[in-house]
Amino acid sequence: MDGIVPKVRFADKRRVLDRMRRCREAGLKGRYLIVVNLLSGRSAKQTAEVLGVGRSTVYRVARRFREQGEVGLLDRREDNGQVKLDERYLSDLHEVVRGHPEQYGWSRPTWTREMLVRTMRAQTGVTVHVATMSRALRRIGARRGRPRPSVRCPWSQRARNRRLRRIRELLETLPKGHVAVYEDEVDIHLNPKVGWDWMVRGQQKDVPTPGQNEKRYLAGAMNAATGELVWVEGTRKASDLFVQLLGKLRRTYAEAKVIHVVLDNYRIHHSRITRTALASFDGRIVLHFLPPYCPQANKIERLWEDLHAEVTRNHRCGSMEALMENVRRFLRRRARSAQRRTQRQAA
Repeated sequence: MDGIVPKVRFADKRRVLDRMRRCREAGLKGRYLIVVNLLSGRSAKQTAEVLGVGRSTVYRVARRFREQGEVGLLDRREDNGQVKLDERYLSDLHEVVRGHPEQYGWSRPTWTREMLVRTMRAQTGVTVHVATMSRALRRIGARRGRPRPSVRCPWSQRARNRRLRRIRELLETLPKGHVAVYEDEVDIHLNPKVGWDWMVRGQQKDVPTPGQNEKRYLAGAMNAATGELVWVEGTRKASDLFVQLLGKLRRTYAEAKVIHVVLDNYRIHHSRITRTALASFDGRIVLHFLPPYCPQANKIERLWEDLHAEVTRNHRCGSMEALMENVRRFLRRRARSAQRRTQRQAA
């Protein structure tokens, strides 16, 4: 033991133990733990096994403690010169990662750490190692994930913003006795959509599929002010499904003077059947169409995302009826949650 760490007085050992307990820096605390274990009589092999570190690390820390005492345990990287991962570097890296490689002259459409190292060197003049880039990405909260596919709106930016502004002003200045809802349809498939899940090393979970797919469709409306839900089900995604929802909205909001429906440009919303039904409602239901391909402006889309995440993705239901019962249970739970929130706000 004398060749690994020197013998120290009991008071010095207590001081090292006390400083280890008060230490908040992970790396320094790990080095203190190595020394404490060695001073307690454990061998280098035992210390490495207990702490889960390499034996060479134990010997290196012991040598620094033997030659310099506690000072040898301190992080010596501050002597390396100017810190590379400063706030400016991290801020620039954040903007680069938010963009696309093509914007910086790359032909590859996805980022790699090596590409980020070279791009940041061109942007800032600072060169870092790939491992350092990994730390920098963690510092800015970057993660690897699946991008969301999207289609560009064919309208000009001015026309798109004008339509969105008009709808936003309607919702913010809704006349007394009027109601506004966000409307959309969603497909429910018996063959489950496969999504990410946690798995242990060496495992790939199975998602059993019935083989013969079945489909059901929901048309839903979410109150823009309260989050209250109204929905109908059908076996076809047709005009009849949408008209059925409009009829249920009339019954649900029987006291409303006008029901404003914010929705997308799907063809069943423009069909002759729909126009005929609207004419029979005597102006009590007014449709407000969003610009094409603007799902982020339709707040009920988030509800459908939650529905897929909590019910349909990777589901293990053997029948459509079992799956639909889970869907209904989810929607009823969300409806009750919105109702309780409205009651709390009114109290």
